[in-house]
Amino acid sequence: MSDANAPVIEEFRTHHGVMGGRFEGKHLLLLHTIGRKSGTERVMPLVYATHHGSILICGTQGGAPEDPQWVANVAAADEVTIEIGERTLRARRTVVRPSDPEWPELFGVWADYWPEAHDYQKKTSRRFPIVSLDPIHD
Repeated sequence: MSDANAPVIEEFRTHHGVMGGRFEGKHLLLLHTIGRKSGTERVMPLVYATHHGSILICGTQGGAPEDPQWVANVAAADEVTIEIGERTLRARRTVVRPSDPEWPELFGVWADYWPEAHDYQKKTSRRFPIVSLDPIHD
């Protein structure tokens, strides 16, 4: 976990997913991945939107020129673990790339929920991948 994310993760867990500051009133989850090269577990706080029962997260990386590494780690896994509120869930993932036909709709849903996405998009020529997560109900 990056040092920058540590306070966000701590607040998330302390307050059961209810956040203050810039995330106040927003949906936030903790995404657990395994580094595809390192094998190290990583935890990433991410804003999410929902769409037809799926959970959408977006690889904006604040408008950086490359996709965040967590996207590649998710793509390399069959499923991921997420924390939402007090719940920890396993989820199947689908990585939706800008070339995929469903991307415009899913990115639109996510960007409507997190309007900063439009500011991030102005910083780069790349279009952001969307990951659709579907919780596994055992």
